[in-house]
Formats: sequence, structure tokens, C-alpha cells
Amino acid sequence: MIRGLFFPASPGFRTSLGLLGLRVVAGAAFMFHGWDKIRDPFGWMGPESGYPGILQALAAISEFGGGAAWILGALTPLASFGLACTMAVAAMHHFRAGQPFVGRGGSYELAAVYLSVAVILLLAGPGMFSMDSLFLKKGDKK
Repeated sequence: MIRGLFFPASPGFRTSLGLLGLRVVAGAAFMFHGWDKIRDPFGWMGPESGYPGILQALAAISEFGGGAAWILGALTPLASFGLACTMAVAAMHHFRAGQPFVGRGGSYELAAVYLSVAVILLLAGPGMFSMDSLFLKKGDKK
């Protein structure tokens, strides 16, 4: 039961190709977004941000490390959970700042899209073209 929740059965070939594309593109985008953050993990938001350094570091790790994990399809549930939490906070931050869903000069559109991708990968899994799938097949008794 728990294994199925965190590591769902691998979908078919076509769906797995779609998940691979989604993982690689979104993972690369997260690595680019996280690159500057991971270089200054405890202070990338600046001292006036109001967010503690440890939370900034967790966001930096989830974006850069989670992006790399998505590309490989490794530890996908953990990466997806971390990225979902990070994007939920980002979306709330933009929303509370009065920014629109879509707009110039700031919006919470991108954070909401990335949150949706994280939830999809958390629920659907990484697909058959992933490190998770490769290693879980060895222990699979089906």
C-alpha cells in the first residue's frame, strides 16, 4: 500500500515518454532557477526577506537537487514533494504580495505550473525511463 503510494506502477510506453519529457524539461528549468540559489543557499533572498536561512537553503536544495533528480528519475517522490512544498510557498508569496495569476512584473503563474508538475510526478511516478524504475524492478515481486 505505502510502496504503491510513493512508487506507483510504471505506466505504459507512451505515457512514460511523456513523463520523461516533462521530467527533463522541468528538471532542467529547476536546475537553472536553483543555480544562483545553491551558490548562496542560506542568503539568496537577502537579509530583508524575512525567511530564515535554513528555509532558503531547503528551497535552493529542492530546486537544484530536485531538478537533477527529476532529470535522472531518481528519488522522484522525494524530489517531487520538496519541489511541491517550495512552489506552494512561492505561489503563496506572490499571491500575498497582490500579484495576479498572470501578469507583467510578477505573478504566481510559473510557481503554480511547477507545483502542478510536482504533484503530477508525485502521483504518477517517473515512468519506466527512470533510475527509480530501473532499481525498483529488481525488488519487484510481480
